[in-house]
Amino acid sequence: MTPEELAERLEAAAHRVGPAIYRHMSHVGELGRAQIRGHASGRPGPNVITGDYRNSWQVVNRRLPYGAQCTIGTDRPQGRRLEFGFVGADSLGRVYNQPPFPHVQPSIPAITAALRMGMRSAVEEILR
Repeated sequence: MTPEELAERLEAAAHRVGPAIYRHMSHVGELGRAQIRGHASGRPGPNVITGDYRNSWQVVNRRLPYGAQCTIGTDRPQGRRLEFGFVGADSLGRVYNQPPFPHVQPSIPAITAALRMGMRSAVEEILR
């Protein structure tokens, strides 16, 4: 391969970086949401009564010039209390001694593994 051919190949690969990473990052986001929802479906995570909290977890993907960003989260107020627990009085004066029911933290290793595999796949796809 000549230096000119290598330069052409790298130029073509540079244009594929953002879209490839975005596709793989979107997939990782969905896997992460599924992991969190699974861990939020009963002990040791929070119990499910209506499913409203579990279904509130959303994935927001955002394109970046040469990459992507993925945010997984919930807008429900009980999210932090369920994950980390709560001891003390709330704004209405009610006193709680609620233990944590982690469901995000146990999902982190699977999300990390999926992210690593996804980025490895994106790089292989780009350099083909």
